Amino acid sequence: MAHAYVAKTAIGRVVNEIEETAIAVLLGLMTIITFINVVLRYGFNTGLIWGLEAVTFLFAWLVLFGVSYTVKVTAQLGVDAVINLVSPPKRKVLALVAGTVCIVYAALVFKGAWDYWAPFANLDATSGHWFPTGFEKTRNQGWYEVIDIPFPEWLRWIEPFMNDGDTYEKLPRFIPYFILPFGMALLLFRFVQAFMRVWSGEATSLIVSHEAEDDIKDVAHLNAGD
Repeated sequence: MAHAYVAKTAIGRVVNEIEETAIAVLLGLMTIITFINVVLRYGFNTGLIWGLEAVTFLFAWLVLFGVSYTVKVTAQLGVDAVINLVSPPKRKVLALVAGTVCIVYAALVFKGAWDYWAPFANLDATSGHWFPTGFEKTRNQGWYEVIDIPFPEWLRWIEPFMNDGDTYEKLPRFIPYFILPFGMALLLFRFVQAFMRVWSGEATSLIVSHEAEDDIKDVAHLNAGD
């Protein structure tokens, strides 16, 4: 099972609290909006026009934010049948190889996420097919809006910078889409952390081994205490 993450520094504790709070808030907002929409639809034959789209974006944020968090607490699933057949030194080498593959994968996905999001934020996408070799001029698409979510009045100050002073009617896409590069950057960072834990000997693998056996032992221990 996943281990209980314990931050070693004050900054680590703050970041951990921010992550866990954000995940809880996202899940809570999804539940509240969905509940209100159900009540309005079946009780008053109406509903929040922007509710479905908002929940969709919130769910995307929850998933992409949670991916990096599960890497941090080793909550992701893994199979260690092959790894357990080799000696501990070779097991460490295999774990480092797996960590390298994960880092390369996260870097590739991060590049793709940035290249997709950047035009919506009036920024340039990266050049290069696989890995970034620089930046190339991209047509600004900061004026693109979502379909239903209304633009909040307290964000009007961004219009001169993002929309040439024109008025937004709906939420600009670069705001909800920001989770794409942000979430992938977090995932890359967490994979680097996991790799370093294995490299330093603090951990033996990227996953927690024998999840099923550990769960069975925990249940047996609880039953024995009853």
